[in-house]
Amino acid sequence: MKIDKIGLGGGCHWCTEAVFQNLHGVVNVEQGWISASGALEFSEAVLVHFNSEKISLKVLIEVHLHTHKCTSNHSMRSKYRSAVYAFSSKQRLESEQILKLLQKEFEDKLITKVYGFEDFKMSPEPYQNYFQKNPEKPFCKTYIAPKLQLLLKRFPKHVMESTQTSIKSK
Repeated sequence: MKIDKIGLGGGCHWCTEAVFQNLHGVVNVEQGWISASGALEFSEAVLVHFNSEKISLKVLIEVHLHTHKCTSNHSMRSKYRSAVYAFSSKQRLESEQILKLLQKEFEDKLITKVYGFEDFKMSPEPYQNYFQKNPEKPFCKTYIAPKLQLLLKRFPKHVMESTQTSIKSK
């Protein structure tokens, strides 16, 4: 089994972490801050480690685009950069091609950019696995639970059975 990784940023890393933790083929999600080549400042993001035989980079990017505001250039974009962080030139090119292909699914222009991965800082332990630890907190109910509902509605075959059961019971 070959494990690949990709960095993804767009919204709150607590939300992004919860979305990707619930997909078949994702083996680990690290939550924190990523910097990109080209001296961009650190921005909230996750590192997604995945089995590419079970889930493709295209599906991961598609899920990412549909679970954050990938067409909105709002005032918090320096903290929540809409990005894909590639670990190789091959992965960067593939990610750029996927974004071009997926643009047709959106009425407005995607602002998501592909960057070369530079560095990662892990979130402190109390904030890791945030939704799993705090599903009843108002933030989780207001922001994360709706993303998981959307995930189940739009990508049901990629959502783990345990997640499907827990989402449907709410």
